[in-house]
Amino acid sequence: MAVNPYQKYQQTSVNTATPAELTLMLYNGCLKFIAMAKQAMEQADVSKRNELIQKSQNIIQEFMVTLNSDVAMSNDLMRIYDYILRRLIDANTNNDLEALTEAEGMVLDLRNTWKEMMANQKKPKMAGSEQS
Repeated sequence: MAVNPYQKYQQTSVNTATPAELTLMLYNGCLKFIAMAKQAMEQADVSKRNELIQKSQNIIQEFMVTLNSDVAMSNDLMRIYDYILRRLIDANTNNDLEALTEAEGMVLDLRNTWKEMMANQKKPKMAGSEQS
């Protein structure tokens, strides 16, 4: 059986990614599934919409169960994830494009914040640039 080079690349990317990169991949996957669910919703493909929104819900639930409760902002993130999850459920059960779009915007904001944090972590610290 031939191995798809793209699938092999994806598997290697996941296996070699840092936890921060894996989190970014999950955010990107969630956004991809939401975008595809919006298309399915527009095409009145209930089965596909359900499948894709459930994939998005699974990612959000994974974020919820892996939150570190020792970190101060975990409670705030839990509330945000809970709200996103409820909006995804609303979108799925009520065929609500507005709820899906709202969830998408919130996930996008979280993803962009995470991406910015990763970029700031990679920046070299300049001597004498410490702030008091």
